[in-house]
Amino acid sequence: MAIKNICCIGAGYVGGPTMAVIAQKCPDINITVVDINEARIIAWNDDDLTKLPVFEPGLDSIVRETRGKNLFFSTDVDAAIDRAEMIFISVNTPTKTYGKGKGMAADLKYIELCARQIAKISKNDKIVVEKSTLPVRTASTIKSILDNTGNNVKYQILSNPEFLAEGTAVEDLLQPDRVLIGGDTTIEGERAVAELVDIYSNWVPKEKILTTNVWSSELSKLTANAFLAQRVSSINAMSVICERTGADVYEVAKAIGMDSRIGSKFLKPSVGFGGSCFQKDILNLVYIAKSYGLDEVANYWEGVVEMNNYQKNRFSDKIITTMYNTVSGKKITFFGWAFKKDTNDTRESPAIQVADNLLNEQAQISVFDPKVDQDQVYKDLNLLNTRDPETNLKLVKVLESPYEAIIGSHAVAILTEWEEFRHYDWNKIYESMLKPAFVFDGRGIVDVNNLKSIGFSVYKIGAGNPVN
Repeated sequence: MAIKNICCIGAGYVGGPTMAVIAQKCPDINITVVDINEARIIAWNDDDLTKLPVFEPGLDSIVRETRGKNLFFSTDVDAAIDRAEMIFISVNTPTKTYGKGKGMAADLKYIELCARQIAKISKNDKIVVEKSTLPVRTASTIKSILDNTGNNVKYQILSNPEFLAEGTAVEDLLQPDRVLIGGDTTIEGERAVAELVDIYSNWVPKEKILTTNVWSSELSKLTANAFLAQRVSSINAMSVICERTGADVYEVAKAIGMDSRIGSKFLKPSVGFGGSCFQKDILNLVYIAKSYGLDEVANYWEGVVEMNNYQKNRFSDKIITTMYNTVSGKKITFFGWAFKKDTNDTRESPAIQVADNLLNEQAQISVFDPKVDQDQVYKDLNLLNTRDPETNLKLVKVLESPYEAIIGSHAVAILTEWEEFRHYDWNKIYESMLKPAFVFDGRGIVDVNNLKSIGFSVYKIGAGNPVN
């Protein structure tokens, strides 16, 4: 069966960029990305490509090249499912906030809804591809739903987890380290795997396309994110020791990163990791381990999340103690709100928790981020439910210029590593601030010595003894 029509359910951070790249590399395949969020689909179809709902460097040019030719965005989910021979499921799988597994297990209600809709609409055999990050053995749940609808349609379930880093997603798709495809070991399953392998083979070298069984594929995604998050928490744990002993965590990270057994990636001290996957996937692993009675394994991985939370709280505590043990009524400007540079994604961003901690101390927060708007900042804070929304409106202001945001501030906290922050006129910033002026660099952006020469008091994560 030659794949001529693909449907992707979910037009978010994974579905949109992934399908855009497949459309570019496979011009003979028609791809329709569907979502029930009408506003999101309108944004994907907007002539102004700066309004795409997902910001990723290079994505706008690929969408411009393919949209309306073999890439389409629609709210007509049923029609896209009906046409497709292959269906990607790329919907949100957040951590459960209710019931059994609350706070740890993945909430699979959207996955189940997709499966039921596919089963309802399908008249011909389909290949269904898990693209969302899912717990081990979710494929069996999907297959059970699809195989018990009584419509005599045959389905093959594949696992094809994404390994994208936000901010470099397009590059990761164009030149992936590996593409992982899991399927049944039956003849039908192997045929389905071969169909997906053929699609990726249009631009990915065969040696980089790995095929496994479904369960190994699903667990590999969780494991990859857990290992990466573990490295972040490990270097952040060392940053605490460095501050107490006078060592410099940046020098320590450089030294151990030159060890070929360790490598230098994900060894940058920071306020902590964020994003949609790391914490969610680790908590999912914790839940899986506990469900099998593996408490020691669960405790190990839970410690990675605890360290991350500690680092965020430690950063806000440092701001308070450095500023004479009170930030009440003081204005603190945040440079950055997205969880990392080159993305507008704010999910689990450390900035949210740091801001919430400072707001509970009655600080006033001014925010500037190149890609995050006011509505998103308020939404993120209001989701924490620690204050009424009206209080957040009074205490938090989101500005469109960094120089406007900084006027009258007592301190600036760097929460995202946007490259442009390095090139600001820090003399101008200093002159606009109240004195003494503080910089709290949670992302390793500033030149400490230069800012000290201007007159700032500078605090930098893990930089040994306080830099004043």
